[in-house]
Amino acid sequence: MSVTALAPITALRVNGERLWQALMALAKIGATPKGGVCRLALTELDRQGRDYFVAQAKSAGCTIRIDAVGNIFARRAGRNNDLPAVMTGSHIDTQPTGGKFDGNYGVLAGIEVLHTLNDAGIETEAPLEVVVWTNEEGSRFVPVMMGSGAFIGEFKTDFILEQKDREGISVGEALTSIGYAGTDTVNPKSVGAYFEAHIEQGPVLEAHDITIGVVTGALGQRWFDVVITGSEAHAGPTPMALRQDALLAASHMIQLINQTALDHAPNARGTVGMLDNYPNSRNVIPGTVKMSVDFRADSDETLSKMVETLHAKAQDIAKKGKVKIDITQVVYFPPQAFAKELVNAVRNGAKSIGLSEMNVVSGAGHDAVYMARVAPTAMIFVPCKDGISHNEIEDAQPEHLEAGCNVLLHAMLERAGT
Repeated sequence: MSVTALAPITALRVNGERLWQALMALAKIGATPKGGVCRLALTELDRQGRDYFVAQAKSAGCTIRIDAVGNIFARRAGRNNDLPAVMTGSHIDTQPTGGKFDGNYGVLAGIEVLHTLNDAGIETEAPLEVVVWTNEEGSRFVPVMMGSGAFIGEFKTDFILEQKDREGISVGEALTSIGYAGTDTVNPKSVGAYFEAHIEQGPVLEAHDITIGVVTGALGQRWFDVVITGSEAHAGPTPMALRQDALLAASHMIQLINQTALDHAPNARGTVGMLDNYPNSRNVIPGTVKMSVDFRADSDETLSKMVETLHAKAQDIAKKGKVKIDITQVVYFPPQAFAKELVNAVRNGAKSIGLSEMNVVSGAGHDAVYMARVAPTAMIFVPCKDGISHNEIEDAQPEHLEAGCNVLLHAMLERAGT
């Protein structure tokens, strides 16, 4: 549905069918047999996805800028282009077994907002921008959220361009290969506000039968690499009491990590997602285990307490098991609260349309977490089926996607002015 510029702004609605068709068209690029998408960053398929976005943005009357790490900025002029832009966006790179909506929804919801404004003949006071961030997923290149991190100065451009994938191809080489090695300079200070629409990637909204998640902030994250060193020995002749079993110690560590998060419920998380066991032979007592630890919480104080528990009790496990446990922190994202005025704009947008809404905290990392360091930022969540994401069966209802896009439209209009 669209309205004329003479109709009340509050009556303005996006075209849900157009948004859905755009999402399905992008999903064909890198489509997998199981219904998902594999479109890794800076591959040929990513080039095709980027080309699709650029074509959509140009059809909405945008000018295009591309920076040195391949971030794409599509700009719709405002009445006063000296004002900081109201920006929205996300990413279009996927996991190897990714879905149709993670990231892609935020990008194409932004394009749909622009189409809707064009249909209604509405000019905003401030310019609007839709951005595609490079390599948010981190599946091909590390670090994750690479494009937004470089944009805000968390990473130096030269450092990013030197990063290599498993085949030894650098980011710089890949950008050149797909034709997205940009030369435009985009100043973070030119962003007056940043909104990001996203599927929830969790089960909370669906469980409560709520359409809009008003995201108040993101959990902080501390990741660790853990190496447990014992001693390989024959499984038969070695008595139980004399063993230095690294895998047994690892099992106690896994229980510790899980219990530590439970002790700081409801907004704490503890996960072991990776475990390598050496020598991984059925009749050899394991001598070395390498494992990951992912702690998340809504305050630095809670994160610090969780880490203190990890270190203290790990030494007890090491002593009891006669093994050595080394713990190295490899990632730290502090908890990030979003701007109250933008959070309220999201809430107001939902209420003005008559949509159910609730406060939620993001447990995942998003480009919005970096953007919140340089501009007022907020996120809009919509439900996804069974809370499943990073999976080929990832799914979302068209009416929920349309609803979230309508909230995005009105939140951006409230900020940009008409």
